[in-house]
Amino acid sequence: MAAVAAGAKSGKQGQQPRLRADALRNRERIIGAARETMVEYGAEVPLDEIARRAGVGNATLYRHFADRLELIHHVTLSVMSRTADRAESALAEEPDAFQALRRFVHAAVEERIGALCPLLSDGIDRDHPDLLAARERLEAAVEAVMAAARNSGQLRTDIAVGDLMVAITQLTRPLPGSSCPAFDQFVHRHLQLFLDGLQAPARSELPGAAATLDDLRRRS
Repeated sequence: MAAVAAGAKSGKQGQQPRLRADALRNRERIIGAARETMVEYGAEVPLDEIARRAGVGNATLYRHFADRLELIHHVTLSVMSRTADRAESALAEEPDAFQALRRFVHAAVEERIGALCPLLSDGIDRDHPDLLAARERLEAAVEAVMAAARNSGQLRTDIAVGDLMVAITQLTRPLPGSSCPAFDQFVHRHLQLFLDGLQAPARSELPGAAATLDDLRRRS
C-alpha cells in the first residue's frame, strides 16, 4: 500500500525520488485525511480543510500534490489498494470460505469503497496505468474470495464480481447531507442481510445475468 501511495505523483511527471520517512508519513496522512473528508463532504472539500485534518500546512499538501485531481487520483489508488489488501488477508486467514467473503465485505465498508464512484466520475483518467493496475489487482483479489466461497458450495452460482461490488458500493455510499451517527451500524446490518441472500442454495431465481466489472464499465 505504501508503495502505491508513495509512487509517481502522476503519469505526466514520471518516477519521483524516494521520499524521506517524514515526508512519506505526511503524504500518507494527507491521503488518509483526503479520503475521510471527501467521504464526509464530497470531492470539492476545500484543500485547506484536508491539510488541517492531516495536521500539515497547505504548502506541505501542495508539495506532494499539485492540484485536486492529482490528490483524488492518489486517494482512489489508496482505497483500491487497501481494499485489495483486505480481500487477500481475508482469504489467507479465514479457514471458512464464506466467512472470508463476509469479512471482506464488512472490511470494504471501513475502506469507504462506496466513495470511489463519485471520485472516479470527477475528471479522473480511468485508463491511467496506475489505476488499471490497482483495479486489476482488486478484481483478482475479490474474484479469488468469491471463487473460494463458490467452490465450497456456500455461494450461489449466479453471482459475479460485478454484482458484489455494485451492492457494496450502493450500500456504503454516504447519504447526501446525512448526519446520522449510527450510519455505519446500519450499513453493517444491511450488508449482513445482503450476505445471507448470497448463500447457497438460492431461494429465488435472479432476473438477467450475473454482472462482471467489464459489464459495468461498458454500461457507464
